[in-house]
Amino acid sequence: MERLWAPWRLEYVENADKQEGCVFCRAAASDDDEGQLVVHRGERAFVLLNKFPYSSGHMLVAPYRHGLNFGDLDESEILEIHRLGAQGLEALNATYAPDGHNLGWNIGRIAGAGIPDHGHLHVVPRWAGDTNFMPVLADVKVIPEHLTATRARLADAWPR
Repeated sequence: MERLWAPWRLEYVENADKQEGCVFCRAAASDDDEGQLVVHRGERAFVLLNKFPYSSGHMLVAPYRHGLNFGDLDESEILEIHRLGAQGLEALNATYAPDGHNLGWNIGRIAGAGIPDHGHLHVVPRWAGDTNFMPVLADVKVIPEHLTATRARLADAWPR
């Protein structure tokens, strides 16, 4: 049997019940960008890595204001969130050279929102063949890079 190592998962499992409040508000208020996996900060929104990525480099773009969903955003927030999403694509392309991307909003739990109380845009790099057999046969996703290494690479590649 082969072993799949995901050392960062233990930290999450051990601390999952200890986390209170909104993950986005906690990251926004923190000055520990590496610890919070924040890749880039804008004026009205910021970019951080998804702790449960669909693929390496899966980023989330969230407004600083809590509780906003797509319809609640003002024009400046909409513009900056989508500008940061476009810059995220540029950083992903420079760092990982994916074959494509998915960008989207999951609004409401039934639509897949894991954090329904603070709207955010998903920016997901995709590669040909990335829907491998592991999720089907073993209910496992294989993410080949540690999240802190992904965060550092993307932060370094962020367009200036």
